[in-house]
Amino acid sequence: MLDDNLKAQLAAYLQRLQQPVEIVASLDEREASRELRELLDAIAPLSPLLTVRYDGTDGRKPSFSISGAGADMGIRFAAIPMGHEFSSLVLALLQAGGHPPKLEAEVIEQIKTIEGEFVFETYMSLTCHNCPDVVQAFNLMAVLNPRIRHVAIDGGLFKDEVEARQIMAVPSVYLNGQPFASGRMEISEILAKIDTGAAARYAAKLARKDVFDVLIVGGGPAGAAAAVYAARKGIKTGIVAERLGGQTLDTLGIENFISVLETEGPKFAAALEAHARAYDVDIMGGQRVEALVPAAFPGGITTVRLVNGAELRARTVVLSTGARWRKINVPGETEYANKGVAYCPHCDGPLFKGKKVAVIGGGNSGVEAAIDLAGVVAHVTLVEFADQLKADAVLVRKLASLPNVTIHTNAQTTEIAGDGQKVNALVFKDRKTGVEQRVDLAGVFVQIGLVPNTEWLKGAVTLSKYGEIEVDARGATNLPGVFAAGDATTTPFKQIIIAAGEGAKAALSAFDFLIRHSGSEAAAEKLAA
Repeated sequence: MLDDNLKAQLAAYLQRLQQPVEIVASLDEREASRELRELLDAIAPLSPLLTVRYDGTDGRKPSFSISGAGADMGIRFAAIPMGHEFSSLVLALLQAGGHPPKLEAEVIEQIKTIEGEFVFETYMSLTCHNCPDVVQAFNLMAVLNPRIRHVAIDGGLFKDEVEARQIMAVPSVYLNGQPFASGRMEISEILAKIDTGAAARYAAKLARKDVFDVLIVGGGPAGAAAAVYAARKGIKTGIVAERLGGQTLDTLGIENFISVLETEGPKFAAALEAHARAYDVDIMGGQRVEALVPAAFPGGITTVRLVNGAELRARTVVLSTGARWRKINVPGETEYANKGVAYCPHCDGPLFKGKKVAVIGGGNSGVEAAIDLAGVVAHVTLVEFADQLKADAVLVRKLASLPNVTIHTNAQTTEIAGDGQKVNALVFKDRKTGVEQRVDLAGVFVQIGLVPNTEWLKGAVTLSKYGEIEVDARGATNLPGVFAAGDATTTPFKQIIIAAGEGAKAALSAFDFLIRHSGSEAAAEKLAA
């Protein structure tokens, strides 16, 4: 299960253990238990501080717990954590073994002092690229606080639970037996839900911050590039974002960022954040912005108001709020979200193994989703509104070659139907004949493009008829000192590399603005130097 190269890498990591770590496995006669034992037998000899026992009595089999220094740390995997979850296993071993987490001291203290009893269950799949972040967040919380326990459950191994709880999207998290959250979450978001005073405390902290020279709203490729370019000028730079990494967190494979042959979205997102932090950028994650108050005069102070009530002030602002999956807005889409309606085929596809699904959208993302799903599910119905598929020819040819795919063009989706609990059909009509068709299925994957995250900017900056921020060749908006970059703007071609370049351009334009106005002494001093 682990080749020699992977064993050597893991052994190198396990040299960082500072205290004994014990794994206790609970197994049965299933093939999955044999596979888990094979994995643990391979790991056990890699460190003298690591021991493995097979006398566990947990009700979920196969599963195993991880504890450090004789203490039950409340970490359990009801899974064979390979694929994307192998990193979660490695981190759990290191953290249980005393290796310090990469987390701010105040956040660590916040986790340690949370009162109450919390038993979290995260249902995930090994092909989900968003799941590891959630699993790792809860595992770390369990290491730091004995009142917090967490089990990561592979839905493919425990199908009865998935069916009983009608879980149709991952990651899905339960707290003390009740639904808690679904989708990717960072520790700051989790803490905001269970530590009721956290939001107010953090808002007060944000409100005390000094004026930024450049404040970037949004933490995707455009925002990260803007932050790096601004910070390299030696001026006070901050990022405020709901989630760092933006859409790259929802992207499985990245193969067109020049000089990077291939990588995965979450790894790319982590690299964006690491690069920004390397330049001492003030990163304020987990924060949603609700309003922009323009400066009273060019070179004055622009105010960015957050949902939590805090206000951040800046001499220049770069808007890089990105975009999100566009919804089809038909009956059933909202009602059955995460109950058969999904937007990430890589994450949720394995939950529909052997079932019939549909993909709405005939562009590259839709056709790629259909191709991926065809290898997992029983049958894929692809529905495209236009009279032909818009994806690249090579993808269309591949899709047409698959025996378990049916393609409908000139088809308008009218309803996602269900039984009140989950999706059971898709209804669409032929746009030429008006004839309606109903296809019985278990899941619908929506892949019809993106919509910019700019609703909060209406009335503040000029937006196009599509809601995109209008910018000139320098990335400037209609407001002096306010710039924009990335997928939220009118810049054509929504690509990671283009967003990064536009972010760099916006930061340089903001610096130039600071030089030409009296708002930033730091920029003037930098120019003189």
